[in-house]
Amino acid sequence: MEQDGLDLISMELAVLIRGVTYISTKQKLGNLDRSGFLLLHQISTHGSVGVKTLANEFHLDISTVSRQASALEKKGYLTRKPDPYDGRAYTLHITELGAKEFNLYKNNRLNAIREVLEEWSEEERVAFGKYLRKFNQSLISKDYP
Repeated sequence: MEQDGLDLISMELAVLIRGVTYISTKQKLGNLDRSGFLLLHQISTHGSVGVKTLANEFHLDISTVSRQASALEKKGYLTRKPDPYDGRAYTLHITELGAKEFNLYKNNRLNAIREVLEEWSEEERVAFGKYLRKFNQSLISKDYP
């Protein structure tokens, strides 16, 4: 029996999540977890930012992002600097050590993905990446009750 599109996507997403979890536990990519990688990526790519902005970007509670940022700060990957416009707020800045750890983790992730996709053409990789981006954008653009 042939699966319909939604059933196929649902099943393949479950397999994908299991596979990524398996690879993550088997391969030590660095000293970051997924949330730390995403926060450092956002700051590295877009510059210093406040916790509220990050929470909005990731569709998370401010307390969750603050806790994740504090963990990165304890490792020396981020520093907090007072916001010159609001004395109660601060912005997060990536440190030299944070940039080094982020790049190490990113390169290790790319190598792991390259290994998995070694049989794929560049066209297939680009198409898959575009579909993943489209899916993720659809996922985060929905308002859930």
